[in-house]
Amino acid sequence: MDMIELARDFGRELQKDERYLAFNAARVASDEDEELQALIGEFNLKRMAINNEAQKEEQDEEKVRTLNEELRAAYNRIMANENMVRYNETKQELDLFVQRLLTIISMCAEGEDPATADYNPSCTHDCSTCGGCH
Repeated sequence: MDMIELARDFGRELQKDERYLAFNAARVASDEDEELQALIGEFNLKRMAINNEAQKEEQDEEKVRTLNEELRAAYNRIMANENMVRYNETKQELDLFVQRLLTIISMCAEGEDPATADYNPSCTHDCSTCGGCH
């Protein structure tokens, strides 16, 4: 089996993993959440209004302040939405898992032992700060 086909098989297996399945379900739930989508739309409109005001030669500082407050409030409502919370949690778990997989592959490409290569989330990749990972 060539390496590209092996990578495709790996991708198929990744999409069967519980972390991917949880993330995908959370993504779908977020996309289908009409309240959340309306909040995101409101947030984007506020952001565009701020950008439009910022491009004016004479800005209305009070309007910009009010728009910024409204933007923060919209953002807070988005981030408090249960589907957005679940989306962010599952995305973080999947991202960490994928980072671990990519790190192992990268380490192997640099000559590390595939049996022991692993991801250390506390690693800064600045060896001067390290007590040793090998």
